[in-house]
Amino acid sequence: MTMIKAEVPTDPKAMIAEAEKALADIARIREGIGTVIFGQESVIERTLVALLAGGHALLVGVPGLAKTKLVETLGTVLGLDDRRIQFTPDLMPSDILGSEVMEQDDNGKRYFRYVKGPVFAQLLMADEINRASPRTQSALLQAMQEYHVTIAGERHDLPQPFHVLATQNPLEQEGTYPLPEAQLDRFLMQIDILYPELEAERRVLLETTGISEATAREIIDAERLREMQQLIRRMPVPEGVVDAILKLVRSARPGAENEIAKKFISWGPGPRASQALMLCARARALYDGRLAPSVDDVKALAEPVLQHRMALTFAARADGMNVRDVIGNLTKVAL
Repeated sequence: MTMIKAEVPTDPKAMIAEAEKALADIARIREGIGTVIFGQESVIERTLVALLAGGHALLVGVPGLAKTKLVETLGTVLGLDDRRIQFTPDLMPSDILGSEVMEQDDNGKRYFRYVKGPVFAQLLMADEINRASPRTQSALLQAMQEYHVTIAGERHDLPQPFHVLATQNPLEQEGTYPLPEAQLDRFLMQIDILYPELEAERRVLLETTGISEATAREIIDAERLREMQQLIRRMPVPEGVVDAILKLVRSARPGAENEIAKKFISWGPGPRASQALMLCARARALYDGRLAPSVDDVKALAEPVLQHRMALTFAARADGMNVRDVIGNLTKVAL
């Protein structure tokens, strides 16, 4: 099988040793998260895959499914400087980015000093992001893509690594502002959080309603996370996986040569979706203990990577189709 070369030439033995060390760290991270978050294995896997791939994630679920708890736990376990912003209709861009304040020195000379906002964190939780106005939402666009912000014409770099985990309630639409397509595209994945299984919910009842409650502890630090992210970018990718990614993403665009796209898709994913699938497939392979991704990784990640980058036609909605149905059918046809 032909492989796409890694970005940096690597000694195979050294890379295997790095991967084994990363696997041990990932196992400890999963164990650390499991002491606080019960069940939700798929959500934990996808969220960690997004972070290991160096990207951002949008967590979508009804209230009470531990979205906020998961983000707080990740910040602790990964040793990241984490901040939380509660998005509200009256939130202003300066509440996120910071602002310049006028001060006066001992000689009476006035000057402006920049006071950094909460965006200067390694893990930023944007809670209920769709409750803020588009003007405020757009304050995150430059930060999420370019990893710096511009205030009064001056560039300010964000700490590294920098990740945004945003939460959104899919039910309450009154008083909310749907995220624009440009911002949705900056999220590596949309992770849907469903109700817990019976045994997981039983454990929640027993372990969170007593006098004491389990707390997370730091497992790795930010520098170690960056090392793992660089390892993932060096992992080789089989040509068959690259072809599968291209075939799937291109089949999900209007005008593609398949009946599903022609009938049901109004607009589809761009090249950023292909990049997201490539990185996430590598990260998922490492998460599962493999040194190279497979087509199965692409199939497993198709829904979370593509669903927020697509819109359906009126015909699709009239037929009772949703985005997940369309992606599932496209995956069967393309892969």
